[in-house]
Amino acid sequence: MLPMSQPAAPPSAELRTQLLWDVFCRVIDNYGDVGVLWRLSAALAARGEQVRLWIDDASALAWMAPGATEGRWPGVQVRAWNDASDSSVCAALDHADVWIEGFGCEIPAGFVAHFAGRVRAAPGGRPPVWINLEYLSAQAYVERNHGLPSPVLHGPAQGWTKVFYYPGFTPLSGGLLRNAFATIPVAPDDDHTHVPRQERRVSLFCYEPVALAACIKGLGQEQGATRLLVTHGRAAQAVRQLLAQAAFQRPANVAVEFLPPLSQHQFDALLGACDLNLVRGEDSLVQALWAGKPFIWQAYPQSDAAHRDKLAAFLDWFQADAAVRELHHAWNGFSQPPDAAVWAQTLADHGGRWTRQVQAARQRLLGLDDLPTQLRRLVAKSR
Repeated sequence: MLPMSQPAAPPSAELRTQLLWDVFCRVIDNYGDVGVLWRLSAALAARGEQVRLWIDDASALAWMAPGATEGRWPGVQVRAWNDASDSSVCAALDHADVWIEGFGCEIPAGFVAHFAGRVRAAPGGRPPVWINLEYLSAQAYVERNHGLPSPVLHGPAQGWTKVFYYPGFTPLSGGLLRNAFATIPVAPDDDHTHVPRQERRVSLFCYEPVALAACIKGLGQEQGATRLLVTHGRAAQAVRQLLAQAAFQRPANVAVEFLPPLSQHQFDALLGACDLNLVRGEDSLVQALWAGKPFIWQAYPQSDAAHRDKLAAFLDWFQADAAVRELHHAWNGFSQPPDAAVWAQTLADHGGRWTRQVQAARQRLLGLDDLPTQLRRLVAKSR
């Protein structure tokens, strides 16, 4: 198995000074927030930075990053969100050089008041570089808004400035997080499932797609055996509910295996070892791109259907062909699921067209600096 931490590129001369970063995370649902912000914290630590991750629910880290909450991850301290409002806790802390608000979560007012007071009281006191890290999107507003300043107009930090920071897929955005396999041309067979390679491997990490039944039937129309590797949580619940329906008959050549909770490293390895990846949300989309294998992405469903535009923008950037677009639209509930034969034809990746699209997108991304590198450059210029 490869090391759990991400390998760090040698820092450039402008980035060699170790800084202290406070990263704030509120877990909304589905662990996407903690997934991204933990990955960012670990990546910064791997580059020699010191990080305090303030989080309101660290339970997912028990399997996502074993040892993190016990302090066994060099460079990262996991701190309880509520402690950030405790003046006695704050008084014992060093003043951080950088504050990151993950996805618009607001830093606790007591924390801001304490350190703003400390900065103002100290001769030559320097405010932290304050970054509002936004959600990932390929939509046009990302390039328009990335890096814009937002003056703080009220409260103890009045007069300071936040910076809106947008991860993205283009040179005018903030870049993406990478995993340990991002620069490996062919990911290793390390998914901890011990599946014989004569079986086709398909990973499933999803919400509750309406096209799930059609997809599984389509997999069954392929010659040879397929093993559907179902991740823990909502994906497993959706598959179990489908298999329990009397009207649904699982194809005989499609085996279903339910996986235990996986660490981020294990999940990344799983994507690299599969022939097709069905992923959801922000973090797994990025890791599916690094895996370089055909994938279908399920965007986080929003009540106002805003995810339709988000999906369309991503598919445009990805330069998806008509067949891949059709599967994505169906998987996200924006069109009726094609019949099993249509699924089977595209999922088989005849001629490797889908694989070539993924590999081309991956190469475009490898030409950009990653998110931690760009953040550190921003901080260096702002101090």
